[in-house]
Amino acid sequence: MTSQSENKNEKIFISIAGNIGSGKSSLTKLLSKHFGWVPFFESVDDNPYLSDFYADMKRWSFHLQVYFLSNRFKNHKQIVEMPESVVQDRSIYEDVEIFARNLHEMGNMDKRDYENYRELFDIMVDYLKPPDLLIYLRANIDTLVKQIKLRGRSFEQSISKDYLERLNASYEDWIKRYNIGKLLVIESDEIDFVNNGEHLGDIINKVEEALYPIKPGTSKASRFAR
Repeated sequence: MTSQSENKNEKIFISIAGNIGSGKSSLTKLLSKHFGWVPFFESVDDNPYLSDFYADMKRWSFHLQVYFLSNRFKNHKQIVEMPESVVQDRSIYEDVEIFARNLHEMGNMDKRDYENYRELFDIMVDYLKPPDLLIYLRANIDTLVKQIKLRGRSFEQSISKDYLERLNASYEDWIKRYNIGKLLVIESDEIDFVNNGEHLGDIINKVEEALYPIKPGTSKASRFAR
């Protein structure tokens, strides 16, 4: 398959969204390899707050969210300014729409900190160009729990199903309202794009179709011709 990055001169910016354990990092790697896009990954292994957060969410929620927001803003700004096409593991929008919102609703971030955080986000996001395409990996709780166990991060093993369910509900609400760019929803429960080449190929085709819809009278083969 000839990739669109070889046949299109324009820069592409993709963000992959999804709950914890949905496969964002794996899909980021695979799309980066296929299309030749630069990958940007979420700061996890070098995050100074993550393990403390999962041990005591109420104590560390604000610190963690500010850390993520700072890193995501820096990365997003770099992505927009660089000439290469990019695929990003998790977007800056998820920080406020999903995680900070949930922490506040669960009583783990008080109103003062949450409002301060949202105001900071609103100021930051005004300066950012949204991604050309947001890919949402939709997964049910059983899929998420299975994949969290498989990757074996010790600090994630204490994540409750209730917390994952709350995050899923927030994702669904956000995706219904998402209107700042193209959106591609991937139902991931019944596919294995890491180990099954056909499943990955289907996703790649959907990404290409989302970015460059076939115009009336244009064949699929000629869509990517120079």
